[in-house]
Amino acid sequence: MLKQVKVWHLEMLSPPDQEMDLNRPYDLYCIKEPSPEINRFFYSLVGSDWCWYMRLAWTWREWMNFLDSEAVETWVAYRDGMPVGYFELQRQEEGSVEICYFGLVPASIGKGMGKLLLEDAIQKAWLLGGKRVWLHTCTLDHPAALGNYQSRGFQIFRTEEHQEEIPDYPLEPWPGAEKFDVTR
Repeated sequence: MLKQVKVWHLEMLSPPDQEMDLNRPYDLYCIKEPSPEINRFFYSLVGSDWCWYMRLAWTWREWMNFLDSEAVETWVAYRDGMPVGYFELQRQEEGSVEICYFGLVPASIGKGMGKLLLEDAIQKAWLLGGKRVWLHTCTLDHPAALGNYQSRGFQIFRTEEHQEEIPDYPLEPWPGAEKFDVTR
């Protein structure tokens, strides 16, 4: 289905001034070994309600090529052994760090953890030594996403609109994988 999408590109040019409360209701871990399976799992889980479909067509090798770089970090938050959310960071040329993907698993939405996890993503991004942290969001994301980013100090530096062909089918397994019926 063809849909009009508005995209906001946001940036932060210096670390936030406010002191961050380090008390978290979750534990945050960096995934040290590149794992296409784990990243695709979180991409699918977190993004399924927000039309994250672009990377679903990636093969295992494409995921590995992206992840197998010292410039990319994946962080996952867990509470009582269950995932809360995740974010991917990528150091880029000219001193930028992009928060490539950020989000909560569906069961964690609405519990005040989006603010906390975003603060963690921002802190980890600045620790990578960049001069700028940036990200983008759009009208397909959670309705509170843009406000959360702006409340944490991000400023819009570019806005664009375009038509996008959004799949009208549910998430599928790896490209080329056979579907199976779990009811049998």
